[in-house]
Amino acid sequence: MASPARPRVALFVTCLVDLFRPTAGFAAVRLLEQAGCIVEVPAAQTCCGQPAYNSGDRATAADMARAVVAAFEGYDFIVAPSGSCAGMIRAHYPSLLANDPQWKPRAEAIAGRTHELVSFLHDIMGVRSLPVRHEGRVTYHDSCSGLRELGVKAQPRALLATVAGLELVEMAAPDVCCGFGGTFCVKYPAISDRMVTDKAEDVERTGAATLLAGDMGCLLNIAGKLKRRGSSVAVRHVAELLAGMTGEAPPIGEPKA
Repeated sequence: MASPARPRVALFVTCLVDLFRPTAGFAAVRLLEQAGCIVEVPAAQTCCGQPAYNSGDRATAADMARAVVAAFEGYDFIVAPSGSCAGMIRAHYPSLLANDPQWKPRAEAIAGRTHELVSFLHDIMGVRSLPVRHEGRVTYHDSCSGLRELGVKAQPRALLATVAGLELVEMAAPDVCCGFGGTFCVKYPAISDRMVTDKAEDVERTGAATLLAGDMGCLLNIAGKLKRRGSSVAVRHVAELLAGMTGEAPPIGEPKA
């Protein structure tokens, strides 16, 4: 879909960004405005319904989907700093509301206009470089939903490659799940812990000073495991680095100064 000259973009903040990492939301606004977007944050937005959906409570998930659809209609695009929430809206809302003749076409309409933040900047707005510097070695984790539902992989790496002073070092398995998986970590804690341990070890083997990703669920999970291991690796949402806002909040999992 071609972008209007100055598209009206509704930012879907997400629950985890709102409650645990507002800096990622502010970074998203900065990046979108730098790209020429008119950014609004609909006040009526709530959870995308993914926890209920993953737990099999389709009725509650459908009610939440209707609320999101109603709040975000009328915008050129819906953008989220999260592959999982954007994936929920884009990949699952149409089927979730498929049997509701009133809401199905409305869900399909916003699904087609919903994007993960970095892929939107790169693929829709045509952002090819960013005027930011970050000295040091970083590594990047591909979240499952962003990668497998939305095809987000090359876009963050392309933009990170333009950051002055930054060296990107890949993990052996950057696209392997960290074990969070929404409610998966609650249902299968032992398996989840083994998976995040493997991920933390993979991160540490890169020698990177910073771990980046585009999904707060993954970031919180990996940051917690790294901290419990006594690791010095800093964990940040990729938007914070791309927006030049790493100095505005401590790494994820670290106390505020």
